[in-house]
Amino acid sequence: MMIRTSGLTLTRGARTVLASVSFELRRGELLGVLGANGAGKSTLVAALAGELAPQSGMIELDGVPLDQLDVRAQARLRAVMTQQAGLSFDLAVHDLVAMGAYPFEHASAAQVRVWIDEALAQADLSAMAQRMFSAISGGEQRLAQFARAIVQCIAAVATQGHAYLLLDEPLAGLDPSHQTRLLRAVRALAGTGSIGALVVLHDVNAAARWCDRIALVASGGMIACGPPAEVLTSVNLRSVFDVDMAVLPHPLVPGRLLVVERDAPDNQAGGGLTGGYYR
Repeated sequence: MMIRTSGLTLTRGARTVLASVSFELRRGELLGVLGANGAGKSTLVAALAGELAPQSGMIELDGVPLDQLDVRAQARLRAVMTQQAGLSFDLAVHDLVAMGAYPFEHASAAQVRVWIDEALAQADLSAMAQRMFSAISGGEQRLAQFARAIVQCIAAVATQGHAYLLLDEPLAGLDPSHQTRLLRAVRALAGTGSIGALVVLHDVNAAARWCDRIALVASGGMIACGPPAEVLTSVNLRSVFDVDMAVLPHPLVPGRLLVVERDAPDNQAGGGLTGGYYR
């Protein structure tokens, strides 16, 4: 059981946004996607969500071509959180989060309440459940959308046995505490063994700290995909971000890595290390 792409190619106008991308998202893992702006990360999520049709290649959800599954069948297995946190209409936070249970119309009201309460707690929004979406901050709105996706995943596991979670830049607008809380929650969901989670990130160290595998995307292609220790090399990072970085053992988290940027020689004689921080 997995999401699998094979030779995925997608163009917009004359531009090839994704070029022959092949990878797998497995249950029980957290897969981070890293790449520079415009590399094709959000397009990849949109394709996996069924929002964009590829020109060639295949996307399979549990062995079934995605285009052979209707919207409800997809929603019963896969939750998506896009970059856009806003709503075209206003709702109480509780009601927005409850939308994650909509594909599961046979669930009892009591069961749905349990799912909602669990998701609100994981997103640190229990105290805001009755507030209107428009009245909370941008970061809190993102957390509310995250909680909605959690409900959908919890419901999918309860009814289908497993689920997939796709998150496109979920850390945008969040303070460091809530960034860590969100990634810890995603890590815990994947750790159950029933959920495969894909998260698009710009923070290399967050990916190194929390992800089981990392996919590096550059110019629409996937140049590496594997465990952080294999993928996060100075050569790969230079190729993707055009920045010289050093990869070190994390001083606080055994078995994890810390990535720091090297100062350019014209900024500091000898090229010291800068830009690293602990998470």
